[in-house]
Amino acid sequence: MFFIKKLIAAFLMPVPLGLFLLLFALIFLLKSSYKKAKLFLILGFLWFALLSNQTISNMIISPLENSHKALIETPKEIEYILVLGNGHKTNEDFAITSMLNTTAINRLVEGIRHYKNIKNSGNNSKLIVSGYAFDDPNTHAKMQKKMAIILGVLEEDIITLDTPKDTKEEAVEAKKIVENQKLILVTSASHMKRAAMIFEKEGLNIVASPTNHKYFTSSYPASYFSATNIQKVELAWHEYLGILYSYLRDEI
Repeated sequence: MFFIKKLIAAFLMPVPLGLFLLLFALIFLLKSSYKKAKLFLILGFLWFALLSNQTISNMIISPLENSHKALIETPKEIEYILVLGNGHKTNEDFAITSMLNTTAINRLVEGIRHYKNIKNSGNNSKLIVSGYAFDDPNTHAKMQKKMAIILGVLEEDIITLDTPKDTKEEAVEAKKIVENQKLILVTSASHMKRAAMIFEKEGLNIVASPTNHKYFTSSYPASYFSATNIQKVELAWHEYLGILYSYLRDEI
């Protein structure tokens, strides 16, 4: 079920949908149906032009990223910090910083920031890292733990959740550890809206700490239309689909 969900979602992303429009244009062109070919060609062009635009991409992602404010000041009385998993690929020829993707590192650094602030205040702190292996020999939690230790987190302060495959499973496993205690929840700003709803549905008392914000405006000419903007839309699109899926499954 998990694999099927991911497979379907992959084909519903902006780039595949745009390619389908262009594919229909090609099919109608080969069939000499020129009016339909022109229609789908125009739709495909407009699709990629709009989604690659800085203003449009910001409009799409901003409702997600603005759902929770950044946690600038660390609540010193909270013991547990959970960094939600993202992605990695083990390659012993690379440094750990290249094996973890940039989103994973960004989330982890934000979690460690809170961890060190709490420790420096004289209170106990536990950093929870999460994520399964998928097709990798190492779980994501293991890789995050390795990176956290390098960045100064004590090994005895790290808790790994090696089995969760998605946000729902992370919430279920986290509940077993923190029970009714407050939890600082760290994830990407675009993902926080859905993650917070899922965790609250599971009865967790969270303090949201969104990071890795993608909304930005730039006057640099290359920023007006770019692949970065399409990537921004893909992140938001994934979350909107995830919210719909979680709603239909009564997870939020």
